[in-house]
Amino acid sequence: MTDGGSNPGSVPGIPGIENPLGLAKWLTGAGLTDLGELQAVQLIAGGRSNLTYRLDLAGGQIVLRRPPLGHVLPTAHDMSREYRVLTALSGSAVPVPQPLASCQDADVIGAPFYLMQFVDGLVLRTLQDGAVLTPERAAELSNLMAETMAAIHSVDLDAAGLADFGRPAGYLARQLARWQRQRELSNTRDLPGYPELVQRLADRMPASADGTLVHGDFRLDNTLITLTGPARVAAVVDWEMSTLGDPLADLGLTLSYWAEQTEGLPEVATSASITSLPGFWSRAAFATRYAELTGRDVSDIGYYIAFGYFKLAIVLEGIHARFLAHQTVGEGFEREGQAVPTLIERAHRMLDTLD
Repeated sequence: MTDGGSNPGSVPGIPGIENPLGLAKWLTGAGLTDLGELQAVQLIAGGRSNLTYRLDLAGGQIVLRRPPLGHVLPTAHDMSREYRVLTALSGSAVPVPQPLASCQDADVIGAPFYLMQFVDGLVLRTLQDGAVLTPERAAELSNLMAETMAAIHSVDLDAAGLADFGRPAGYLARQLARWQRQRELSNTRDLPGYPELVQRLADRMPASADGTLVHGDFRLDNTLITLTGPARVAAVVDWEMSTLGDPLADLGLTLSYWAEQTEGLPEVATSASITSLPGFWSRAAFATRYAELTGRDVSDIGYYIAFGYFKLAIVLEGIHARFLAHQTVGEGFEREGQAVPTLIERAHRMLDTLD
């Protein structure tokens, strides 16, 4: 036994990793023995889709990602895709955790998973988290987020080996169809205004912009931030929805999370509330800075924000369905379904401003 370590057989299991001994054996077989024996497994709070765990080893910490429990939607939660994009971006201008190993054998912990380096940093999500921010820091973070998004959308796909990571042509139409299918598979109740919203999004759909790498869920609490000296993004995480697509759809989703001082999203586990603090830029200022950095036309960003509200509503409805089926791990899931009608209403209001 490693000095200061513990027998992996004595490490208690938790939902999603009920067999730590099997995981410990796999770590050894995969050659990941330099950090010593497995001592503890802990769920990292905050995730609302793929599950993230910290593995405490005798000589350090690493992170494990696996799909959610129970009801998993088709095409979602593909561990190999997420691992691939982390590998492609490692060492690039887009900061990501260093990937360590990937396992497609569901017998080890009950699902495919991958391991990555533990990155120390702040997760800024709530108004309470924002207590550490001055207005100047909030403005600095706003600019940092715009710069990081621009960097993601500027990745050289050929050089990164991601040229076949998705199909940019027809991206918006496929996204609209995909999220309708996800809604059908998570249908637990009627959603007033939903059919009309789908029709409005289809009728007003713009031609897709140039195809780039898109994160698919880029928001402040999907980054790890350091505030020692100039603020910086230590890592961008949660790449499960990444693909090649319309960068303005990525921007629109980010801005659908981005609450301004006069508003706030319902209490969902996003960074929306924190961006309403003094110093954070408005949506318009964020979009303008992004346009300066990328040269893209953002004049139709209102449509993309409405599309972002639509997508977020379906994501939360899927989480709500898992919560009703008692297939969620962690706290706060009872609030997710409450936000869905408000998001649909906000999408309609955003589209009203474009008519």
